[in-house]
Amino acid sequence: MIRAEFFESDEKLTGFRFSGHSGYAEAGEDVACAAVSSAVQLTVNLLDALGFAPDVKVGDNVIRCKVTRPDSASDVILQQLKLHFEAVLEEFPETIHITISEV
Repeated sequence: MIRAEFFESDEKLTGFRFSGHSGYAEAGEDVACAAVSSAVQLTVNLLDALGFAPDVKVGDNVIRCKVTRPDSASDVILQQLKLHFEAVLEEFPETIHITISEV
């Protein structure tokens, strides 16, 4: 299962931490994992390109991203990532566990 933790401060999303695998299919054929991975990479790249200076740490089956200068625009980007994860979860039940942590 993919564990998706979104960080929230002052009612705005400020980052995320994702770990694990969906377990939907074998590696290389897991469309749920591919959907999540590509969305995460796009989000990090978008935050960087728009000047939000994300602090990104990548490890074995884990990525953490914290926006160093969050504002309403970065919140919108992260909210869209969360919506994407919710859509993947709806399509592929029991592949993602989503939590929100106040920071």
